[in-house]
Amino acid sequence: MAEDLNAVVVSVDYRLAPEVHFPEQYNDAYLGTKHFLLPEVLAKYSVDPNRVAVSGDSAGGNLAAAVSQQLALDSSVTNKPKLQSLIYPVLQALDFNTPSYQQNRDVPILYRPLMVKFWLEYLNGDPSFIHSLLVNNHTSLDLSQVATSREKVNWTSLLPSALKKNYMPVVQATGTPKVIQEVPALLDVRAAPLIADEDVLKLLPQTYVLTCEHDVLRDDGIMYARRLEQAGIRVTHDHYEDGFHGCMIFGLWPTYFSIGIRTMHNYIKWLDQNL
Repeated sequence: MAEDLNAVVVSVDYRLAPEVHFPEQYNDAYLGTKHFLLPEVLAKYSVDPNRVAVSGDSAGGNLAAAVSQQLALDSSVTNKPKLQSLIYPVLQALDFNTPSYQQNRDVPILYRPLMVKFWLEYLNGDPSFIHSLLVNNHTSLDLSQVATSREKVNWTSLLPSALKKNYMPVVQATGTPKVIQEVPALLDVRAAPLIADEDVLKLLPQTYVLTCEHDVLRDDGIMYARRLEQAGIRVTHDHYEDGFHGCMIFGLWPTYFSIGIRTMHNYIKWLDQNL
């Protein structure tokens, strides 16, 4: 990528769960990015301050989206990213029954229960909450503190009809308030960038979102792309009908799968054309 774009590529070596939990991963990513954006640091590495992008895939896409939002709000940051690019990002933990979660619940490599397990591990939640999250008990109608955030992941209004198919929303009338009480980070925008207010989304840079049909996270990315468009942000959404979670890595030796080559090529091409 560095050679193709003639660019400096920096990866933040943020700490991982279970050694540390949210918000430490976010803090590592944000502080590392903010430091790199200092004028003297950019100059040290011969980086054009007007041509900086923030990017990440999967959990890294979550951090990239959250970091981009905070950079937009941080008045002490004088050099703002020109672009953000999110590759099959994970963006919310309020609805584990979106059409893509229902459709791809048993599709490798990211099974639906495994995704819930990852979220609880990241947020330092009790593993016994897995079932409650799987059936959306943590976002039931009787939990008033969830109402505003729930609407921001309302796939019935954010997804195109072709993706809704015959899937039905899973909304419980009464739920398990203990989950939100013990894991309040489920409603923290730094952990779930999809639930950011529109006033924040309006401040974000031009965005690239890549999603895959055979991926439980498909709808996270599509809903975020839609919310960004509604906020007036220029968005390029690349969707791959034959794609699956993590497929871009298969564009490298020794695999060279067609889907890996295409996703990687188009991602780098977009950066080259827009950066």
